[in-house]
Amino acid sequence: MALVIMFMIGTAIFGVPAAGSLSGGGFLDPQSESARGAEILAQKFRQGGMEMVLLITAPDGVTEGAAKTVGVDIAQQLKESPWVSQVVSPWDSPQAGPGMISTDGTSAMILAALEGDETSAPIHAQALAEGLTRDRDGISVQAGGSAIVYSQVNKQTENDLLRMEVIAIPLSFIALAWVFGGLLAAAVPMAVGGFAILGSLAVLRGIAMFTDVSIFALNVAVALGFALAVDYTLLIVSRYRDELGRETPGAAGRNRALLRTMSTAGRTVLFSAVTVALSLLATALFPMYFLKSFAYAGVAVVTFAAVAAVVVAPTAIVLLGDRLDALNVWQWGRRLLGRPEPTRRRIEANFWYRTSKFVTRRAIAAALTLIVLLLALGAPFLGVNWGYPDDRVLPAASSAREVNDRVRTDFQMNTETRVKLVLAETAGLTTQDLDDYARRISRVEDVAAVSSPTGTFVAGERRGPPSAPAGMAGGSAYLTVDTTAPLYTEASETQLDALHTVFPPGGQQVLITGTAQTNRDCVDGITSRFPFVLGFIAVVTLVLLFLLTGSVVLPIKAVLLNTLSLTATFGALVWIFQDGHLNALGTTPTGTLAVNVPVLMFCIAFGLSMDYEVFLLSRIREHWLEARRDRADDKSANDESIALGLAHTGRVVTAAALVMSISFAALAFAEVSFMRMFGFGLTVAILVDATLIRMLLVPAFMHILGGLNWWAPAPLARWHRRLQGDGETPPTPPEDIMSEPCPVPVGTDASQRSMH
Repeated sequence: MALVIMFMIGTAIFGVPAAGSLSGGGFLDPQSESARGAEILAQKFRQGGMEMVLLITAPDGVTEGAAKTVGVDIAQQLKESPWVSQVVSPWDSPQAGPGMISTDGTSAMILAALEGDETSAPIHAQALAEGLTRDRDGISVQAGGSAIVYSQVNKQTENDLLRMEVIAIPLSFIALAWVFGGLLAAAVPMAVGGFAILGSLAVLRGIAMFTDVSIFALNVAVALGFALAVDYTLLIVSRYRDELGRETPGAAGRNRALLRTMSTAGRTVLFSAVTVALSLLATALFPMYFLKSFAYAGVAVVTFAAVAAVVVAPTAIVLLGDRLDALNVWQWGRRLLGRPEPTRRRIEANFWYRTSKFVTRRAIAAALTLIVLLLALGAPFLGVNWGYPDDRVLPAASSAREVNDRVRTDFQMNTETRVKLVLAETAGLTTQDLDDYARRISRVEDVAAVSSPTGTFVAGERRGPPSAPAGMAGGSAYLTVDTTAPLYTEASETQLDALHTVFPPGGQQVLITGTAQTNRDCVDGITSRFPFVLGFIAVVTLVLLFLLTGSVVLPIKAVLLNTLSLTATFGALVWIFQDGHLNALGTTPTGTLAVNVPVLMFCIAFGLSMDYEVFLLSRIREHWLEARRDRADDKSANDESIALGLAHTGRVVTAAALVMSISFAALAFAEVSFMRMFGFGLTVAILVDATLIRMLLVPAFMHILGGLNWWAPAPLARWHRRLQGDGETPPTPPEDIMSEPCPVPVGTDASQRSMH
């Protein structure tokens, strides 16, 4: 235990400052068309991929007077900054157009192109904003643009993480005290969770020294650390209490109970941890480091949680001894209310046993009803419209959100909708070739204007000098397209298709950049790889569940039911966050669903669903092996093993899901909208899985399949028996296995356990 405490102190010192080393970006595919185009713009034209917008507002107008003086001064300071590659203002820039002044004339925007990537540019933008955004003689100055959005998302995420900890930790401890009964017993999973979280934070900070890591991985590391700590510790402590109830009081009995606990529940924890870790590892197959970061965080936190569960938890059990039941809140409650001590009752009276029997007697009707219900809940998912997160993920009161809202509503020009056409090679091309190309592009529907290196073209006609950035340098060139097609609409997608079909000058390759193309590349980068990710998770699940159960049928059933459960959850996400029902839970619906969140949620929720599947099937299998020795009828043995397995794990799974949902529900209070969606979605997925799927559909399907549940081809069955060895036959339970204590928390004291 001393080594564990030293480890936690060391990882806390190194890992707690991790937030300062992480980035708020990582949504882009670095190999995509838009990313390659942006790289050329940055290298040859100092056109950074991120912009900063300074909004100057004056009640008397901004074209003259004090507002102009302030605007010119700010533009000059930006030009002198080593972090700024280009500045465009409506007062002193030849490329400035009338669209840079609001329609009512009271506001103007200054555009600053920043050097650096998603990690460095937001830091520089925030430093500039802190020195420039202040009121001057009644002139308001606010900062916005993509760089400020990233900076404020980073800061808000840190605040959300603190809020989540303030909410989740006390509520989790209260719930654990109710579930475990004893306050000391409730402290064990908190210690396991702390071990897992601090270890994973240290790992994330270490990885960030060598590659980019998303700051959002912190939220998942904290929530998942507590969730898995509760899952694993509750399983071990509950099994320990089961085994202890069959032993005589004393240290020897406790030791024998702990050994049997770790050989059964400990093995289940390790199986579960491997399943969850490999499910999360699948996110590393995506090209965006936002998703890769969750593979780092997920594998780290699962590893530390499993190690802590099989090392810290049993160590704490040994050190506490009978004091594990100390400070029993349920015993206090019974004494306060004058209620009698619990008495033993037969397991047939157990709620979960009776539920299993009820479901198996009506298996077909129950299965069909629940399948129809889940498919109906998932129906809105058929209308999903994938998108890319923008400034509207921030609260409406944030400066970046306020500035971008003003730009969208009060200005004719919105740089977010601009498209840039990058020609990587211009050998043999002239400016006239580029002008002809710009003229053809300007005829595309919803194109307002095209700026080539020498002029602006509207509807095929030259209209003067360039009104937006364009140029030729280093053997490359780029043009800027102003468009009236709103982002994330069918018109924007149609326009992109049309721009791709316009024949380029000299047949050279053209790379399209801009938010619209970035959105398309982001969606394609995820959806194109998702089948491989899904296949990887499915294969991992099938193999691991076969190793656990010796069946090829149960793993297939598990994959299908888990997918069905998540389909219902995704339908709820579309209905609320895309379509805006229930006021979008306080977020701003954009008509799209951030594509990275459901994919991430699928990998995490699928792994956690398998967590409960492993808990349930491992206990059912124990009873199945025992029941087959006593019953000639495989169908009867199958039904009884289902009921007994559910009776012994139902309360554990339900309690674990309740406490786990607290950790993820705390994320639903996040101010960054896609993290709120993530927290809400995982909470729904966990609760649906622990109730409708694990407690109802699994018994129904296992009853329908009967003895087929445990079938495997003969060669695989023989191999599995050799692999399991003596583990194929569990120890014979004592005679009172068919009875159990009344359903009080697991924190019953030693005198109460001796009754059993």
